[in-house]
Amino acid sequence: MKKIIFAVVILSSVIFTSCKKEDEKGPLEIDKAKWLAGEWQNKSKDGVLTESWERVNDSVFHAVCYFVHGKDTLHNEKISLLQSDNSIIYSPTVKGENGNKPVPFKMTSVNANELVFENPKHDYPQKIVYTKITADSLVTKISGMVQGKPYSETYPMKKVD
Repeated sequence: MKKIIFAVVILSSVIFTSCKKEDEKGPLEIDKAKWLAGEWQNKSKDGVLTESWERVNDSVFHAVCYFVHGKDTLHNEKISLLQSDNSIIYSPTVKGENGNKPVPFKMTSVNANELVFENPKHDYPQKIVYTKITADSLVTKISGMVQGKPYSETYPMKKVD
């Protein structure tokens, strides 16, 4: 009986420490992205842009993003945000682009209200920034070079209840 109790205690401590992926410095950097969770929309005369974020576990977020004009879906992508060791990667997979394979963007800056991802080798965008304005509003900005000239797009978004 003592062996069984000892085994349960050891197993419980292994499970607890393996689930807790904090290093000596504190919480994971990806925890600073927790405000992304939920559904966000940008409504304009051109249509409705929606991003729905869900935290999958302590190191992964998944999102779907789509743009609908009338009854037509003009843009559709899946996004993974994942922390592996000390780096966080934002990987969108856009339907019909890049062979339907994800394009990795490395997080280059993070704080409580802003997430910055960059991939200087990507055609466009090369930079993606999420900025939290309030608990129910954020701005997404994508930017980079298009035909040798700087170009950017900004999407103010509201949280959907």
